[in-house]
Amino acid sequence: MNNISRRTFALGALAGAGVLSGCGNGVGSNGAAAIDARVDQTLNFLYSKYPGTRGLADKSLGMLVMPLITEAGFGFGGGYGRGALRVNDVTVDYYSATKGSFGLQIGAQQYAHVLFFMTENALMNYRRSSGWAAGADVEYVFRDQGENIRAETTTSTAPVLAVIFGQAGLHVGATLEGVKYTRIIP
Repeated sequence: MNNISRRTFALGALAGAGVLSGCGNGVGSNGAAAIDARVDQTLNFLYSKYPGTRGLADKSLGMLVMPLITEAGFGFGGGYGRGALRVNDVTVDYYSATKGSFGLQIGAQQYAHVLFFMTENALMNYRRSSGWAAGADVEYVFRDQGENIRAETTTSTAPVLAVIFGQAGLHVGATLEGVKYTRIIP
């Protein structure tokens, strides 16, 4: 009779969990429908609260809509959310957004954001990348509640415009610096 040690059992369980995690790929789930419904609600809210964004949407070649990003931090911080890329008002892909940070921080917040891809090159670079990180090529239309949205000639020539809205919680600032977007199967 062969006795199995705790270590052998634990290693076997970890290996089995890794193999089984690949089985839950989301095919056949209602995750896509849930994301699409949240994206529709988010866009309706954005257009009703900030009517100037309708003009941005009409000028853009695609929009990445993240209905809910949740961030929390106490020294170390992180954030996560899921959304959809829409081209011509049709969902073409689903993405997750992840963010990590370190520094003097405490609190939690939730917000929504939309990335407007204003050039064909920006949209194609985004779709072809295996993981895209928001950085210097993103220009903010506004970051805070209560501001008017204006697409001026300086902002409408930027390759990617970001609109952050619907902030709730106690965490200072919302920025997309360091956010990594990855294509997912919901």
